[in-house]
Amino acid sequence: MIEDRIALLIDADNVSAKYIKPIMDELSKYGNITYKRIYGDWTSPYNLSWKEVLLQNSITPIQQFSYTYGKNATDSAMIIDAMDMLYTSELEGFCLVSSDSDFTKLASRLRENGKLVIGMGEEKTPIPFRKACDIFTVLEVLLEDSTMENTEKVQAAASSAKELKHSSVDVVKNQIEEAVIKIIMENQNDNKETGLGEVGSRLLKLYPDFDVRRYGYSLLSKFLETFPKLKLKQDGTKVSVMLYEDKSRKDLLEEYILQQIKNAGKQGVSLGTLGNRIRNRFGDFKVHDYGYSQFKSYIQSFRDVKIEDDGEQNWAIYVKNMES
Repeated sequence: MIEDRIALLIDADNVSAKYIKPIMDELSKYGNITYKRIYGDWTSPYNLSWKEVLLQNSITPIQQFSYTYGKNATDSAMIIDAMDMLYTSELEGFCLVSSDSDFTKLASRLRENGKLVIGMGEEKTPIPFRKACDIFTVLEVLLEDSTMENTEKVQAAASSAKELKHSSVDVVKNQIEEAVIKIIMENQNDNKETGLGEVGSRLLKLYPDFDVRRYGYSLLSKFLETFPKLKLKQDGTKVSVMLYEDKSRKDLLEEYILQQIKNAGKQGVSLGTLGNRIRNRFGDFKVHDYGYSQFKSYIQSFRDVKIEDDGEQNWAIYVKNMES
């Protein structure tokens, strides 16, 4: 099997030499690195740390003098080379290593031409550049992953989990859970199972900088198992991701809803009122947790319950109340 050919282009002005080994190791997962180039002013003392690293990894340094103070000539040279490669070389992908947002347009252009764009940069990398890439990896995560011993990883994961409880990463984690639930719901509507591989692929499209290692895990499956609303099912080598149903809670909820509709008599109860009552009783109620994208569809699924529209709002009515 022929591996995809990838060009590695590094902005030496915005990346430290200490990241080169993790970069090379990570990029090897995606294919064969055909071009390995790094751009910078090699007359500058700030770039001396790169010399030994470049020799060891056979990376070609491209000299770019800083012609004008405050102007980044390195960015321009790297962009020009990338465009030349796009039209003259048979490459499947590009890896742009920089913490600079100046490469956002380049990443977008390469993707428009059907190329895989892998971005790598430090935590400070601006969001626009991250989003412009198919995949974005934080270099600090790569460095930590490649240098820590297994025992240190366990300790770091435990301590970071405590630190993340009240941090912004927790919000992102909640967003990821909601995104996975939505993916499962969409597949359920089409009578399709949701494979672990599909979840990983879809998450990368939604969040190009998504990486389970940021949460202290090495496998996506282990990461997803931490979400209370999700469960994994393995059948041979196939792993599916499913919604976890709390049977006792589900039964209590359905019993409560049906009782509210019955007690409303022949007129029934408006869906707005019913929804408010449910949220007051079951604070974290979300209809998609129960396999539906709309509250109306969920209520319609109850036996002996029908929905009537009076032109202003929808009403849930217990059919047997109308017969009495």
